[in-house]
Amino acid sequence: MISRRDFLRSATAAAALAGLEWGLGGEATPVPPPWYRRTLRWGQTNITEIDPQRYDIAWWRRYWKRTRVQGVIINAGGIFAYYPSQFPLHHRPAALGERDLYGELCRAAHEDGLAVLARMDSNRAAEAFYRAHPDWFAVDASGQAYKAGDLFVSCVNSPYYHEYLPGVLREIIERSHPEGITDNSWSGLGRNSICYCEHCARSFGQRTGRPIPREKNWRDPVYREWVRWSYARRLEIWDLNNRVTRAAGGPDCLWVGMNSGSVSSQCASFRDYREICRRAEIIMLDHQTRDEAQGFQHNGEAGKLIHGLLGWDKLIPESMAMYQAGRPTFRLASKPAAEARLWMIEGIAGGLQPWWHHVGAYHEDQRMYQTAEPIYRWHEANAPLLVNRRPVASVAVLWSQANMDFYGRDQPEVHVEQPFRGMTQALVRARIPYLPLHADDLEKEAANFAVLVLPNLAAMSDRQVAAIRRFAADGGSLVASGDSSLFNESGEVRPDFALGDLFGAHLVAPLRVEDEAERLRWAAAQHHTYLRLAPELRARVDGPRAATEPPSAGTRHPVLRGFDETDILPFGGVCAPLRTESAAQVLATFIPAFPIYPPETAWMREPRTSIPGLIVRETARGGRVAFLPADLDRRFGRDSLPDHGDLLANVVRWAAKDRQPFEVEGPGLIDCHLYRQGGSFILHLVNLTSAAAWRGAVAEFIPVGPIRVRVRLPEGRHGKDVRLLVANQRLAATVSKGWSSFRLEVLRDHEVVVVG
Repeated sequence: MISRRDFLRSATAAAALAGLEWGLGGEATPVPPPWYRRTLRWGQTNITEIDPQRYDIAWWRRYWKRTRVQGVIINAGGIFAYYPSQFPLHHRPAALGERDLYGELCRAAHEDGLAVLARMDSNRAAEAFYRAHPDWFAVDASGQAYKAGDLFVSCVNSPYYHEYLPGVLREIIERSHPEGITDNSWSGLGRNSICYCEHCARSFGQRTGRPIPREKNWRDPVYREWVRWSYARRLEIWDLNNRVTRAAGGPDCLWVGMNSGSVSSQCASFRDYREICRRAEIIMLDHQTRDEAQGFQHNGEAGKLIHGLLGWDKLIPESMAMYQAGRPTFRLASKPAAEARLWMIEGIAGGLQPWWHHVGAYHEDQRMYQTAEPIYRWHEANAPLLVNRRPVASVAVLWSQANMDFYGRDQPEVHVEQPFRGMTQALVRARIPYLPLHADDLEKEAANFAVLVLPNLAAMSDRQVAAIRRFAADGGSLVASGDSSLFNESGEVRPDFALGDLFGAHLVAPLRVEDEAERLRWAAAQHHTYLRLAPELRARVDGPRAATEPPSAGTRHPVLRGFDETDILPFGGVCAPLRTESAAQVLATFIPAFPIYPPETAWMREPRTSIPGLIVRETARGGRVAFLPADLDRRFGRDSLPDHGDLLANVVRWAAKDRQPFEVEGPGLIDCHLYRQGGSFILHLVNLTSAAAWRGAVAEFIPVGPIRVRVRLPEGRHGKDVRLLVANQRLAATVSKGWSSFRLEVLRDHEVVVVG
């Protein structure tokens, strides 16, 4: 076994990514940064109960070398102990016998110069443990223990978390000296279940003076306080575990947990992403696959969202399944190579680091062992250009967990995720670069953007509202939809939109609390409704005549560009009456629902109303504001109608004016990510063009092209040096009026362009 010092020496080459530190004598000497700054490629073989009798360590060491990993994640303890633990209730698989499988793998990894994270799965235990300490486990209101399958769920407020688990962490570190500890089930019981054990009752009572709420009720301030208390406890666990690991293994021996790439999943687990990232040196991302509602681009977005909290100088390795994850899940069957590769490419484009993941040490479907190697070798060759860079975008899309919790409540998919997804997918489709921005970070980050987008950001604090007002007062532009700013951070309805004067629109009457739930149900449903565009132009378009067409007069606002041959657009949602200010311009009005079936009844009962669906205005400082009471972002996130995506893109382009950092023209669905590193721009182009981009697994790539690219250059940059990191070639660029222009003849799965 090599020493920690020898291990650090073996990693000197990787340290070059972080530069040099100056010695006392003035000479430049390479000093390896800590493992969490230099370990860019990871691998994990998730050990199963029967693996101790079939784990071919020699083969896996060769696989580590083939795939160029710099760190591995090895099962150590938690539900199962894969080493001889001193804790009698720390359950050992029968196949393990007296073997120290975890220790053998840890030694092998260190001998190969790899960083090691010891993996825990800590929130459940077998029946023997429960029988020995029943008070350490979560119980429902009737006193029955919560179970996950045959295992019992431990309580985060019990000695299991603040006495037993710290002892296990110390034991693992003292035995094998891993670089850190990771745990994908660290946060205990989720939000859909309330624990009533004596430890929870005592802790909650000490904080609030109240008993634990007996039911879920978002209108009850005690229930909302229980939610906040539950978040605070998870942060206490994070801090406690890091104190334990650092005390046992030194200042760089970190407990890093695992976190999700889904904000709603973080909410359901009481994991405050912003506060976790403020504490973290690295985020281990357990986010393995897309679902039917989200394309591959969600992985790039997840990287940018988390980096926005963590910082772009830190790493976010992501667990990228080599098996068929998601729906359906087949843990022992290979994920189609194209599907796995495109997920990895999107993650890398969004600033994530690859981390291959296999369940089990032996597979009869050995196709999965071929997937990671090509992308890992490419990543190794181009690693310096894939880290230590900053994204470039003029549009920020705002989000917050408070909005997900206290406005989204039990329907976050409908009320929060669909609007956010619809807006961002419209931007991807239009090749408009954006960054997710936490609403609490507005004060320090807003000046970096031309446009702030609020996709149904309903629950907002007074501080967040004030930050947006300052942004608008400085000439910034704003796009908002639905209920944005209508609720405070606790989900309590305000008498009017807090940003109503900026929107140029106000409620006709305050929203009654008793009407709120019904209103949200209406928003979630599908309706046969439309939007009428202004002015109406069909009188000048070829088609049948009814002699009732209004005269065609004037021109349409740029936001409605591309819709000259129609006076209506499908909507599907519901709009309530609003009072608009005189400076506001209403570009679309609501057409209420009318029958769909039978076809003979499908005619508009009320073809015109004054209910606004799209409002625009300009501010005194030159900013532009668009407000969509017709929440087309939610509808696009749900229905994917091209008209909705086109209109949303038009709105954002108009608001951004001429501050777009690049233009990409050509066929196909291409996700674009632009970064700046030193004097160069790095542009990732990910080809998502596929019949299976939204449903099913991708089995082949469909090349597109030619692709014409223009990148805006800062003053003093020549922009003539263009390199393609995937095709491994140089291109000739034309520079004119501050833009570097070039052409890619074909784009297969992805390309990374460096403009110098």
